Amino acid sequence: MSKTETKGVQGAIVEEEIHLTLVELCQACCATEEHVIAWVFEGVLEPSGEAPQDWRFTGQSLRRAQQALWLTRDLEINLPGVALALELFDEIAALQARLQRLGAL
Repeated sequence: MSKTETKGVQGAIVEEEIHLTLVELCQACCATEEHVIAWVFEGVLEPSGEAPQDWRFTGQSLRRAQQALWLTRDLEINLPGVALALELFDEIAALQARLQRLGAL
């Protein structure tokens, strides 16, 4: 894989209002359609739309797909492990936000 293929949109500012198709999401995060479809069926990504050709992904989905790809490709974590790791990342972020709010009181 070339350097440009592995970079994707690193460092880009991602707007939540964007709505990427399956193909656009795959191109943006350098993942295969098979990976993205598996992530959707595992609950890692939650697109709008019923069928893969109708799916639309937000900026949050793009960031999550990039994390899932990192976990899958670089750390060689299996699909259920990726889902669990991302759920734990979400919990950590929520706890950090809660601690910041408590520290501001």
